[in-house]
Amino acid sequence: MSENAIIGVDIGTTSTKTTAFDLSGNILAETSREYPLYSEPAGRAEQDPDEILEAMIDTLSQIVKTVTDMGNEVSGVSFSAAMHSLIAIDKSGNPLTRSITWADQRSTEETTQLKSDERGLSIYRRTGTPIHPMSPLTKLIWFQKHDPEVFKATHKWISIKEYIFYKLFHEFIVDYSIASATGLFHLEKLDWDDEALQVAGISREQLSSPVSTTQTIKGMNSDYAREIGLSEEIPFIVGASDGVLANLGVGAIETGSVACSVGTSGAVRTVLPKPVTDSQGRTFCYALTEDHWVVGGPINNGGIAFRWLRDNVFDDMKLKDSEDPYDLLTERARNVVPGAQGLLFLPYLTGERAPYWNADTKAVFFGLTLNHNRNEMIRSVLEGVMYQMDSVVEALKETGVEPLEFRATGGFTKSRLWRQIMADIFEREILVPEGSSSACFGAALLGMNALGILSDFSSVKDMVQISSRHEPNEENMRVYREFKPIFNRLAKSLQSEFKTLSDVNKKLNNTKAAL
Repeated sequence: MSENAIIGVDIGTTSTKTTAFDLSGNILAETSREYPLYSEPAGRAEQDPDEILEAMIDTLSQIVKTVTDMGNEVSGVSFSAAMHSLIAIDKSGNPLTRSITWADQRSTEETTQLKSDERGLSIYRRTGTPIHPMSPLTKLIWFQKHDPEVFKATHKWISIKEYIFYKLFHEFIVDYSIASATGLFHLEKLDWDDEALQVAGISREQLSSPVSTTQTIKGMNSDYAREIGLSEEIPFIVGASDGVLANLGVGAIETGSVACSVGTSGAVRTVLPKPVTDSQGRTFCYALTEDHWVVGGPINNGGIAFRWLRDNVFDDMKLKDSEDPYDLLTERARNVVPGAQGLLFLPYLTGERAPYWNADTKAVFFGLTLNHNRNEMIRSVLEGVMYQMDSVVEALKETGVEPLEFRATGGFTKSRLWRQIMADIFEREILVPEGSSSACFGAALLGMNALGILSDFSSVKDMVQISSRHEPNEENMRVYREFKPIFNRLAKSLQSEFKTLSDVNKKLNNTKAAL
């Protein structure tokens, strides 16, 4: 007996993942395909948009074949995509640049200048995107100053998802969610922001037409339709960004439900019924739908801090084929008391975003003594990441959010110890949902809503199974209450010193280059 299926496509920074679900939310098939990140010269982080298009076509065609071979019918295809990408397009629709990702740092100087200008905070308050090199706004300012030839020749400035929809349907449209992560989109008006456009030096005609995240589009290019194996009239749902869809995909959609993810980086997000920004510019605000707005903050250094520790502090570790280095490191940390004997780790190995949005931050071990060894260092790294996540939670509380539950996802959930440290530092029960396809599932759920299969999101929480729960330990909580304020004071007080250190390093590097 045939069933209907909805396909979620997640166009990520490292790969595109495509998953088919039945209408009850069960996975029918999933696949993914990676693509390279180009990081030369230093500070760049770019991708080839056509390599991403090819990955999307390849994964989608595989899933369509699997689903149809099972005797099921595809009801629609819905999209998730990474935020903050930027591509320059000429009048013929050809890319003039690669896809510049959120991790690109070329606009650091322009970001510093805009943050020191009163217009910076004003634009953030209306657009919800913190002033940071990740933002397309600051990237556009960089192009004005440093690549006027491309800037002048550009017909449209678009994201990677817009590029894919242009290729499939020959239309320039952008969903409210991706638009709300550009630094150019007025959240209240659901339209491009005049002052942001002026600062960026572009016109609204150079941007796509904003549409709802539940907008459906038909009439796919016949060549692509044949390659994918779908009818040209199958509805494609424009969808939203990966972060907001991850909230939907883990069931963190009700007021007070907070999604926390830690992979290479990390994020804390919650859903509110209207856009809310922070008077100090610490949190983001991005659209899920017109009635659902995701507020939160990302951190740069999650699992990457643990990986750095493994590769640079424990590079002498001799492993058997059956051993996992992370399991061995975690086991060492398990025998260290909470608080790591007074050793604190500020996990700013790759700069930091929320809540300080300072690309110049540096990692710090604070409190080292002769009594500490590498085991305390492991524990302090695990705790430091969670202190930083908790500082984002505190910023959310100051904007009026009262967390009632935390739902945790990402690679860190493989470690029971790390999950417990989160519960102890957050002082709340931590719920871990099953599955790892939260953005794909969120895209599929949004697609179901767009197609009238789900009338609203009230049943989503019941569709998400919880694999484990972690209650905070009272004694550990008391210990962390002593260390959290020290961590936060350190992080705040060192911000200016981080900038000074970066300036000295740049000066010395420029001197070496001139010799």
